[in-house]
Amino acid sequence: MVQSFINRGKKFLQSEHKSILSAAFVISASYLASAILGLARNHLLASRFFGGLEGDLDVYFAAFVLPDTIFQLLVVGAVSAAFIPVFQEHLGRSKEQARYLSNAALTTIGSLLAFLTIFLIIFARPVAGLMAHYSPEKLDLMANLIRIMSLAQLLFTLSAFLTGILQAHRRFLIPAVAPLLYNLGTILGIYFFSPSLGIYSAGLGVVFGAFLHVIVQIPLVKHLGFSPRLIFRPKYPGVVTMLRLMPPRALALGLDQIERWVAVNLTSLLAAGSLSIFSFARQLYSLPVTLFGVSLSQASFPTLSDEAGNSDLSKFKQTLGRSLTQIFFFALPASVLVLVLRIPLVRLAFGARSFPWDATLLTAHALALLSLSIAPLAVTQVLTRGFHALKDTRRPLYVGAITMVIFTISASIFGKQGSYGVLGITAAMTASNYLDFILLYLLLHRRIGPIHIAWRLLKMLIASAATALALWGPLRLLDQYVFDTTRTLPLIGLTLIVSAVGFLVYLIFCKILKIEELADVAALIKKLGNWRRILGESEEVIEPPIGS
Repeated sequence: MVQSFINRGKKFLQSEHKSILSAAFVISASYLASAILGLARNHLLASRFFGGLEGDLDVYFAAFVLPDTIFQLLVVGAVSAAFIPVFQEHLGRSKEQARYLSNAALTTIGSLLAFLTIFLIIFARPVAGLMAHYSPEKLDLMANLIRIMSLAQLLFTLSAFLTGILQAHRRFLIPAVAPLLYNLGTILGIYFFSPSLGIYSAGLGVVFGAFLHVIVQIPLVKHLGFSPRLIFRPKYPGVVTMLRLMPPRALALGLDQIERWVAVNLTSLLAAGSLSIFSFARQLYSLPVTLFGVSLSQASFPTLSDEAGNSDLSKFKQTLGRSLTQIFFFALPASVLVLVLRIPLVRLAFGARSFPWDATLLTAHALALLSLSIAPLAVTQVLTRGFHALKDTRRPLYVGAITMVIFTISASIFGKQGSYGVLGITAAMTASNYLDFILLYLLLHRRIGPIHIAWRLLKMLIASAATALALWGPLRLLDQYVFDTTRTLPLIGLTLIVSAVGFLVYLIFCKILKIEELADVAALIKKLGNWRRILGESEEVIEPPIGS
């Protein structure tokens, strides 16, 4: 009986996800589970290092940025934009060609990353001095953490290619589990070794998590017939094709990394703990953007790609408008929820007792500013894919470059204002998110004509405003007269009850205002089931988060 159970488990883990709904469910669940474990990791970091060692925690977050940026540009750009479509093409010819390509690509990219890692290990100290304005002792610590976490990126390189191979074979469960083990490894490193090793425990935890990220995928990859081998052939046609496809994707990812570099540089001039607070607030506000903006834009992208090929773009505009309002339908109340419940959310995420009250307030204020741009940032995901469906990758890139320049300038101005520095950076980020949304929307409007969503958006804004009022009242009353929110369980109860009230009010107002998206929710959920198959046809790739 035990053996039968084990055999069924192995079959489930190794099985191909032919059911589109099951593949979509696995990936969506992995996003949420990774986010929860990421919050648990940062909760542990806050409890272990705030209250005297927050400066070391800042250095950890700063040190993570450099090796992670190199990995994102070189490896994630290669796998998402280049390796998977080229690998699938070779797999269609023969498994032997696909295996040869994967080893040649892994050896080529891995060799380049190994060279950069050696460079980082040697020159980590001067590079750290260019990134941040910490004291010499902190810069030495930062250099050592960069060296340690650079080793993790080598493991992630192998793991990223293994993920690509599994996804190309329609195996999604193991690649979805891998990021969970990465976060779990980091948590274990911090939990067991922080008393003796301090912040180095987090760096070692990253390496251990990266090892788990690799090791969990190896059995299934070997089951599919792939064995890693060193084949250094950078001029192999498939590798050449892959290298040619990489730069546009790498450049787009590079723009996304700029805000992290700016935050590191500016917060290093502020009080200890500033970068950690910025990172904590950014993590909370990015969760609804990922759940609603990224997933729903991926769902609509293949349909948009099909309809963009027609001479008549009326269906394309209809699908785009419906996708925009669907994301607004979810993102607006999420933004309101985060805004009103900012302090309970921060206390639950990072500690009601161990996280200092002044740090809690500053994180909550930063989160409040960022929450205002949750909806426009989420919608920007589908606007960008709208351009991509029209085979226009330049305009989103230009807009991204413009907004990043403006963000850098405004954050540099407002991020140096003493105790309000973190708020200045988050305000600049919120403003740049709005600018990104407005410019993309106007350019798309100019390209295809009116999208006609203003009236529906206005009704959702009214429902969201009513939800905000409905949340605020019960929050104040329950906090003052019912729940002792100095303890965790009452704090959870308060958050759940207030959220349920707000959710109910939002649904009631959507019904009163006859918001069409309420009736479309069931159809939307069904539509989400189609995205894995069509994404494979359109060379869009699912990218589970593996970073911090």
